[in-house]
Amino acid sequence: MKDKACIVGVGESAYTRDVELSKSVLAIQLEASMRAIEDAGLSPKQIDGILPSQYGPTTEELAANLGIEELRFATTVHMGGAAAVASLQHAAMAVSSGAAERVLLVSGWNGYSMQRARNILSTNVTVLPGGAIARDYYMPYGLTVPAQWYALIARRHMHEFGTTQEQLGAIALAMRKHASLNDKALMRDRALSLKDYLSAPVIADPYRMFDCCLETDGAAAVVVTSAERAKDRKHRPVYIMGAAAAHPYPADEFTNREDIFHTGLTDAAPKAFAIADVSPSDVDFAEIYDCFTFEVLQQIEETGFCERGEGGAFVEGGRIEIGGELPVNTHGGLLSEAHVLGMSHIVEAARQLRGNLGKRQVKGAEIGVVTGWGDFGDGSIAVLRR
Repeated sequence: MKDKACIVGVGESAYTRDVELSKSVLAIQLEASMRAIEDAGLSPKQIDGILPSQYGPTTEELAANLGIEELRFATTVHMGGAAAVASLQHAAMAVSSGAAERVLLVSGWNGYSMQRARNILSTNVTVLPGGAIARDYYMPYGLTVPAQWYALIARRHMHEFGTTQEQLGAIALAMRKHASLNDKALMRDRALSLKDYLSAPVIADPYRMFDCCLETDGAAAVVVTSAERAKDRKHRPVYIMGAAAAHPYPADEFTNREDIFHTGLTDAAPKAFAIADVSPSDVDFAEIYDCFTFEVLQQIEETGFCERGEGGAFVEGGRIEIGGELPVNTHGGLLSEAHVLGMSHIVEAARQLRGNLGKRQVKGAEIGVVTGWGDFGDGSIAVLRR
């Protein structure tokens, strides 16, 4: 896979939290898709592969509305928030094998206006792998939403390694600081102090309000093609050096795992770095799926940026801020930019490696990592370079 496929186009819809401005999921996904296709210097008719999100329009709906006449490759990855980066792996394999020439990845939803967390996750658990387990063994005890499920892991980490609330706060503050540099970010004008963070309402101990990602209407999209075809595109191509995805065991719940901290990323990260022939120490920035603050800390550990149990100290002192040792989520992430299922993390990584992000540009960025976290710990990772 190494360097055989490139990201050549990126695009987004507007990110909103206003019911009056809401559009259909199809409309916002088409908006993001057209912007990515145009950014690649292509027309929709030149796209011959689609990887749609598991939430939203089907391949057929997208192809018909975009006017794609010859569709050669299509698949949907069912890994929740890990699906966007896992789809990037599939797209790279498709174009490097010849199964397709130009592949569109798109993801987005009406996570705010349709109140997705309440209407789908809580009442229709069949959309989740292991949904029956959540229904039968979690929900009867009051664990009805992801904040409550994932809080179990965060609290256990605090118990075993001494991770503190202030360290989780450092992550929330870094994401908000980065969002202030991003005109698209929903929280760009809303400053956050440690005092604000610590005084916010508790959602599910240890998670407070600012530990939790945003409900958002919006979509993002990416176009992938072969390295050979990428040479004559509008922008500097971003090479996919390596990618991998994996599920933990058991894949459908947390509490009966022999190692509660072992996720799909624990297995996927070493594989991706091996394919890319680099190590975590070579990485200049990371776009980490931040559904909750602790999941940033956990993925920093499981990706190999530090040892397990050292993540709390790692995120302190501005280390994950722009200008620090490992800038994380330079767009503000799910916590402060918008939540569109991780595709915006790929968009941001590609723009960082193009080198034209102004105030939030990581100086000298050559290699970046993007991760995904989904469902009950599915993990995905891609190593990218300019």
